[in-house]
Amino acid sequence: MKYDEALEYMKNRINPLGSVPGLDTTRELLKRIGNPEKELKIIHIAGTNGKGSVSAFLDGILRANGYRTGRYLSPSVVDYREKIQVNGQFIPKTKVSEYLTALYEKADEMVKDGFPHPTSFEIETAMAFWYLKDKKCDFAVIETGMGGKDDSTNVIPSPLVCVFTSVSEDHLGIIGNNVEEIALTKSGIIKDGTTVVVAPQKESILKVFTDAAAEHRDVDVRVIRREDIVIPVKAGKVKLPGMQKFSYKNYKNIQISLLGEYQPENAAVALETAEVLSAKGVRLNEEKTKKGLKETLWPARFEILGKKPPVIADGAHNPDGVAHLMKTMDGYFTNVPIIYIMGVLKDKAVDEMIHLSAAKAMHIITVTPPDNPRGMSAFELAQKIKEVNPSVSAADSVEEALEEACLMAGPDGVILAFGSLSYMGKLREAYKLHS
Repeated sequence: MKYDEALEYMKNRINPLGSVPGLDTTRELLKRIGNPEKELKIIHIAGTNGKGSVSAFLDGILRANGYRTGRYLSPSVVDYREKIQVNGQFIPKTKVSEYLTALYEKADEMVKDGFPHPTSFEIETAMAFWYLKDKKCDFAVIETGMGGKDDSTNVIPSPLVCVFTSVSEDHLGIIGNNVEEIALTKSGIIKDGTTVVVAPQKESILKVFTDAAAEHRDVDVRVIRREDIVIPVKAGKVKLPGMQKFSYKNYKNIQISLLGEYQPENAAVALETAEVLSAKGVRLNEEKTKKGLKETLWPARFEILGKKPPVIADGAHNPDGVAHLMKTMDGYFTNVPIIYIMGVLKDKAVDEMIHLSAAKAMHIITVTPPDNPRGMSAFELAQKIKEVNPSVSAADSVEEALEEACLMAGPDGVILAFGSLSYMGKLREAYKLHS
């Protein structure tokens, strides 16, 4: 099966199966390919916001120290193959077709033997473990897809480190009815003998993680404190683009290229995780670690696509992410006309996202996230926004939205695209053609 055929099969035959919680099907599929997950040294990451940035920082740290790294992440932004990477390189198309063809055959055999057909995420998870094992990765940085306890990635044995990034309300009613229940679901990745690293959280969420850790044997918990993250105060506004600087514990004057105001916190989580790895015998050099952080790049995380006018792409897709994004914008821009491009998924807290952001925009252009059945139509989103900001219009495509935004922004305005990662790849493509 060729690459395009393999993806088409996934889209038309397997995606309709949806998402099925539970690990039995994934375990059976992995058993039929030799349980590659058992041969990897894994750092397992769960959370609502920041998973991608923390995993990117960790990948950068380990690579800068000379290790071969594997990553499994979702969703992809640039390319389907972005989900599975080795040393920052996407899995080749030939390997995608090779592994998916074999996994489809295993899935059909499972159905004949009376098992459920694996879902797309279960198959992709198996492909990731298989490929990273075959590439002999020294470490695998694995993100949960959604939740934790019943997430397909949770089939792994005890990881070296369990990392919990910021937890907030997202996927309500699916993995929990409030933020504490969501945290409890995510805490399900904790296993005996691991070390837990927790990003700054409100006390009720932190208690969920510490209580969950206490139910396991030989689990050490490390909590990042905001007061240990020291950001130098600068007079006036910060210029775009540029580096952010901060210190964390004994690490002084760290530089990172990622610009969101939340990124020093994510980098601190990665540094604390690196400290855990070092305590477990992984050889890490401080200067190389700093270099890895500085060189880390990550698409659609306050990414500056262009400067004249500034075009910013950010995958903020829930209230907590949008609140941080607005704070970041306030740190860079004052008395500047801002044009939003906004596209969202129907199952998100859309009304709250609008109330947090819409009043700050001179004009808002809505888009329908392409190729996503969960996408809210541009027209429906525009109708909701009108209740807060009447200066809104619906575009027929991402390309049209970008063209209109550039005309409206002129030489003095700023364009901010956010709301869902699902259209960021199309936006980045459109910008390349526009420029």
